[in-house]
Amino acid sequence: MKNLIKSTIAVVLFIFSGTIEAQKKSPQLENSLLWEVSGNGLTKPSYLYGTIHMICGSDYFLSDKTKKAFETSSKLVLEINMSDPKEMTDMQQMAMGKEPLSKTLSPEYLSKLETILKNNGLTVQQVDNFKLFTIMSLISMKSFGCNDLKFYEMNFIETAKQRKLPIIGLETVKLQMEAFAKSYTDTEMIDALKESSAEETTKLVSQYKQENITAIYDSFSENKYMSKKTKEIILDNRNENWIKQLPGLMQNESLFIAVGSAHLAGESGVINLLRKAGYKVKPVMN
Repeated sequence: MKNLIKSTIAVVLFIFSGTIEAQKKSPQLENSLLWEVSGNGLTKPSYLYGTIHMICGSDYFLSDKTKKAFETSSKLVLEINMSDPKEMTDMQQMAMGKEPLSKTLSPEYLSKLETILKNNGLTVQQVDNFKLFTIMSLISMKSFGCNDLKFYEMNFIETAKQRKLPIIGLETVKLQMEAFAKSYTDTEMIDALKESSAEETTKLVSQYKQENITAIYDSFSENKYMSKKTKEIILDNRNENWIKQLPGLMQNESLFIAVGSAHLAGESGVINLLRKAGYKVKPVMN
């Protein structure tokens, strides 16, 4: 269970940021998960890569262009440095609730949760001591419909360790989970989860394999359970915080920056924010 928690907490924000109520369709970007960042005084280019965080082994891919970019980079930058033992300890601690869900949820929403769990082969008793976002991420994993999930960040970390590359996190587990807590109440999370399905996950994986980051971002507008406020907390504010850090990190060395692909496109996406900051950001097509 310990390793499972490490994997599931790492993906929870990506799963739930897949329900964004967009104000309008974002500008069309080229179909590429990999983007080169240059100019504005940089001595070397850095690379921005959009991940899906997890994917079935049969769908997992890492293009030659991405491998080449990683090989030429001198540092790995992730949303959270999951190679840091402290971050992993915090992650495991934050997965647990202060009180059992059976005591904190109303009878109505406890019944809704029980139905969701039953449909996924679980019971309230099995997960009662977890926080709701931990349970939600576990259930979301099941929507992929396979037992051989691969995790992009974990693979990047393993490669970085083999090459003895430094690894940096743009935020801590604590900050990420605080953002999530501000974005959803427990009842809103349960309602949002009812909208998730294997069909939606299949659609997401298809868009990801096409490297269509604009479609991934735009498809998030279809769910009614994420408000403008939630989008600002989960995506926009975090993107802006990352942009404040990246110029200093990129100044004198080439970074490989891997974040959820939902963060790349859109008016407040990382690509557009970097361009507004004066950088040249172009897709790496081959």
